[in-house]
Amino acid sequence: MLTFTIRRLILSVPTLLFISLVIFLLLELAPGDPMAQVPLTVPPEVKAKMREALGLGEPMHVRYWKWLVQFLWIEPQVLFDSTFGTTFSEGKQRILSWQTRSPVMEMVAQRLPQTLWVVGMAYVVGILIALPIGIYSAYRQYSVFDQAGTFVTMIGFSVPPFFTGPLLIMVFAVYLGWFPSVYDTTHEVTNWASLKVQLGQMIMPVMVLALQTTAQISRFMRASMLDNLNQDYVRTARAKGLPEKMVVLVHVLRNSMIPVVTAIALGIPSIFGGAIITEVVFKVNGIGAQLLSALQANDLPSVQTITFIIAVLIVLFNLIADVLYGILDPRIRYD
Repeated sequence: MLTFTIRRLILSVPTLLFISLVIFLLLELAPGDPMAQVPLTVPPEVKAKMREALGLGEPMHVRYWKWLVQFLWIEPQVLFDSTFGTTFSEGKQRILSWQTRSPVMEMVAQRLPQTLWVVGMAYVVGILIALPIGIYSAYRQYSVFDQAGTFVTMIGFSVPPFFTGPLLIMVFAVYLGWFPSVYDTTHEVTNWASLKVQLGQMIMPVMVLALQTTAQISRFMRASMLDNLNQDYVRTARAKGLPEKMVVLVHVLRNSMIPVVTAIALGIPSIFGGAIITEVVFKVNGIGAQLLSALQANDLPSVQTITFIIAVLIVLFNLIADVLYGILDPRIRYD
């Protein structure tokens, strides 16, 4: 397992380099000019100096190499310096936002906790709801519960976040007044009362994202459980007199979790995509809102950096899923 993990980590390096190149080329070939928002009264020679200051006068491969060095070499040094008080990154050029002229990674560091807090909580809630629904739906196939679960999951698949978000705001914030419609990112949790406020403002954005996760994971869980419930080893376990709860929750569930782990890992991109819309709807000051603002302003360094960070997270979670295969099923050997 250790050899496989190390090998996968090594193979992820060229994968991420290829992803970074694709992101860079797509943004370079996309229509739009960062100077388009500059007033027409600005003289052409001033615009030329502004383009030079942004590095737009350099060849494409030079700009890609500079961004790659800044992301993979200089920014880690900045993180190391801020952690241990060293000065390795002193005087080195960091990735700067064209929109604010401030380091992109500093803005990401300020906003990423908000996104991970909302997205992570939504994913955990969605999985905790989806697994029992999928297990019981498979065990009681074609029951009233199974039919109701199928109906709810179809709604979760069909209704996008930009519809469920405003709908929840209209019902629970405007008409009922139970929850705030705007997420206050400046709120600090210092006692039980502030914790209650934090949980209250998280309920609606978390449930919007959790609805998609619940719909997807519960269907995978149900299908996988149905496939394993008819296997020979299940009949053998029942013939040996094992309790039904042990047969279902130990033998069947463990083997059924292998494809479900894949669905959970591969669902990370979709949950981040939904988070971008959800952050805009509920005014969550996370990296999704930052990415949308950078796209609107043609802020290419910010878009490249944020998109690549999301790609790194996706590759990392896929690696975790592959490692979990061997833990869930001892028959799988990687070495």
